[in-house]
Amino acid sequence: MADSLILEVADFETDVLTGIYSEETGKPQPLRISVAVRLTPAQRYEPHTPLSASKNYMNLKFAATEALPEGLHFKLIEAVADHICETLFLQDKRVEAVTVKIVKLAIAEHGEKIGITLHRDRR
Repeated sequence: MADSLILEVADFETDVLTGIYSEETGKPQPLRISVAVRLTPAQRYEPHTPLSASKNYMNLKFAATEALPEGLHFKLIEAVADHICETLFLQDKRVEAVTVKIVKLAIAEHGEKIGITLHRDRR
């Protein structure tokens, strides 16, 4: 059985232009996002193994924050997740799969976690 390496950045919050209802459009919505990527791992990870043998975790967060086009309104959070997946695939050919979980914080009434999870394998 082959090794698998999963890198994760979980539960960070960012504001994104998203939504379909009139009260949502034109203003950023707070989202809680978690991103996990499956990478092709190195043969071994020794104490002196450089970062280039893996991936910087902050690249995952970047794909869900600064890499989102400024001023672009995403009607669906599914489209936000899609953009994050494609950004990570473009960043690094070792990324085999991406999972993005998005929770819309503004619509929760009693602490519910309302949102989506998109898992995509490299095509």
